[in-house]
Order: sequence, then C-alpha cells, then structure tokens
Amino acid sequence: MTLREEFATRNFSIYGQWLGILSMILCFALGIANLFTISVTIIVISAICLISSFIILFIEVPLLLRICPTSSSFDAAIRRISTNYMRAAAYGVMALIQWLSLVSRASSLIAAAVFLTATGVCYLLAAARGQAFVGSKTLGGAGVAQMIV
Repeated sequence: MTLREEFATRNFSIYGQWLGILSMILCFALGIANLFTISVTIIVISAICLISSFIILFIEVPLLLRICPTSSSFDAAIRRISTNYMRAAAYGVMALIQWLSLVSRASSLIAAAVFLTATGVCYLLAAARGQAFVGSKTLGGAGVAQMIV
C-alpha cells in the first residue's frame, strides 16, 4: 500500500501516526532550541520535550524496537501504548506538559504543544469511531517488522 492509498483509507490512526512523526521532529528541534534560554521552567520543559521526541520515535516506528538495543522494561512500556485510546492519552499528557510552558512565558514550545494536541485528537477520533489501529507500512507497520526477523 502506497502512502497515498494509506491516506485515502480515512483511518484517523494513519493521520495520527504521521502527525506523530511531525510532532517528533518538532519536539526534537524545539527541545534543543529552547535549552538555551534564561528561564529555568522553559529549560526543564524543553528537556522534557526532547525526551518526548525519542519516546514518540519508538511509539510510531515499531521497527526500531527490534533494531535498537533497549531494555525489556522500556520495550514493555512502549508496547503498552498500542491502542488508539492509549496513544491519545500519551499524546495528551505530552501536549499538556508543553502547554504548561505558557506558565513561565510564551515560547516556540507552543508549536510542539499544538502538534501533540492534534496528534492526540486524531488518535481519539480513531478510537471514538471504532477504527482499529493501522500502522503505516512506510514507518515499519504490519509486515515490515516481520520481514526483518
């Protein structure tokens, strides 16, 4: 299935997965960019944003759990986030942390918060509509991980 065919399925979990990849890129870039500010609160939240980018990477690209040497407890924690509701909750928590950066002052972390919120909403819509999680084959979903093992 090509990327165009995946988007044509109108499955919100596919949209959420791709928004998750965009969120991961934004969290990585903005986490690094905001580490060099004066506000201690922004520095702490940007460090959390940076850590979130790596968590999102393992959530959205399941192939990496087979390739990268990680602990069994980390693998188990990531595998628990497999349903649409759990993914929506995980993105909701990450988004809430980024929205809390507004307590200190407005920064570019708002962009990460917006994308994390949009990703969580996509997964929540997929769960509410009863759509099963469908991983993108481009990102190592069904079939690709099986070919490696």
